[in-house]
Amino acid sequence: MTDRVALLRGINVGVAKRIAMADLRAVYEGLGFTRVATLLNSGNVVFSSDAAPDPAVVRAAVRAATGVDSEVVLLDGDTVRRIAADNPLRRPGRDPRRLSVAFAAAPLDPDTAVVPPPESLGAEELVVSRDAVYQWLPDGVTASRVPPAFWKALGPTVTARNDATVLRIVELLSARAAM
Repeated sequence: MTDRVALLRGINVGVAKRIAMADLRAVYEGLGFTRVATLLNSGNVVFSSDAAPDPAVVRAAVRAATGVDSEVVLLDGDTVRRIAADNPLRRPGRDPRRLSVAFAAAPLDPDTAVVPPPESLGAEELVVSRDAVYQWLPDGVTASRVPPAFWKALGPTVTARNDATVLRIVELLSARAAM
């Protein structure tokens, strides 16, 4: 059995796409996954399965059970740990809630991503890797200077979590591995 992470896009942000975490756990258990756990109230699911699940099947099951349609990024636990460890923008003294990691559903091409020029970002920083987009947001997410067109041009679905949440997911994965 492999530990896996599902990150649902846009769950429980504002008043739209509300899903109780108990309902979300029940969907994953209903799909036959084991050791299902949710973290926080924002669509982070850690579970175990032999085979990598099909994101379309998971998305359809969530929609059927809850009425909420949300894209899902599915990764194995080792990939999540590596993406977290590779974060080039994590530095001592930086608030992890202002550091964002956007996980990609499919590989990104850092060489072709059209990153906004640094002078247009102000104090923001943006790094595109093969598996994630790392973003330092000193003024917060809502004040980001990165245009929506950048995200659309990336291609695959991405869903972001702040680094504090990413580190909590890694802690949960580590605790499960120790069992």
